[in-house]
Amino acid sequence: MSILEEIKRLKEEKKAVILAHNYQPSEIYQVADFVGDSLELAKKAKDVQADIIVFCGVKFMAETAKILNPSKKVLLAAKQAGCRMAEMVDAGMVRAMKKKYPQAVVACYVNTTAETKTECDVCVTSANAAKVVNSLPQEQVIFVPDKNLGANVAANSKKEVILVDGYCYVHNDIRVKDVQRARALYPQAPIMIHPESCPEVVELCDHVCSTSQMISVAKSNGASSFVVGTEIGMIAKLRQECPDKKFFPLKADAVCQDMKLTELQMVKDCLQLGSNEIVLEKDVMDKAKGCIDKMLALS
Repeated sequence: MSILEEIKRLKEEKKAVILAHNYQPSEIYQVADFVGDSLELAKKAKDVQADIIVFCGVKFMAETAKILNPSKKVLLAAKQAGCRMAEMVDAGMVRAMKKKYPQAVVACYVNTTAETKTECDVCVTSANAAKVVNSLPQEQVIFVPDKNLGANVAANSKKEVILVDGYCYVHNDIRVKDVQRARALYPQAPIMIHPESCPEVVELCDHVCSTSQMISVAKSNGASSFVVGTEIGMIAKLRQECPDKKFFPLKADAVCQDMKLTELQMVKDCLQLGSNEIVLEKDVMDKAKGCIDKMLALS
């Protein structure tokens, strides 16, 4: 029996569902029941009908699935898969920011730990950050942890957005010279850029998109080729969704090492053994759930 067949058998036996982020290695798509961005995965996790959720992504995503499904067993396929951005801010830092800006509301990117979310008022993703921030009644918004996403939100808002020095190392390394190079190589191709990128880079691109929005743009836009400014795993997903179009990476070495840790063998092992379970204290889940629920309601 092949490993793909074994995973399928185990899914049925264990009554499990596999959720995977768009940045996962393409072979993971073969076993996933659903592939999407952070917002899509959060929505899917809330409605999933299964005893076990296997998450192919990074830890904060699996934590979100657990918070939304406290009675279900949630397993992280690659137990070492963290998020460097999420680790750049913690609950103590948020408490200090709230003390400094007592009139401000705290919006946290979904790329934060469960503990950090307990100190936040509302959660956002790259797909809905501007919409959520603009819907808030407060004029001051503390935005953690991504300074680039926060700056790009501020550019599309009348709110005073207070930032911290967090960032995604993959998107932060995309530079103006990369956009200029892509324009020269592919002059007819629209450039799609992820809002975790620096504002000066975003200004030069044609479409500012979450990963799910990139798929929508590729499908609806009449162009036959696109330049994709995000983690290169998205190229495989776009080619799968739009096989008649061409996609080129804005930066060929834009790789998230943690997203690439997941292997089929890990998926099989955690299904078989029930290993790498996400365990959170009830108090943490209860407090963190509030800001995630508010995000889903506003989406």
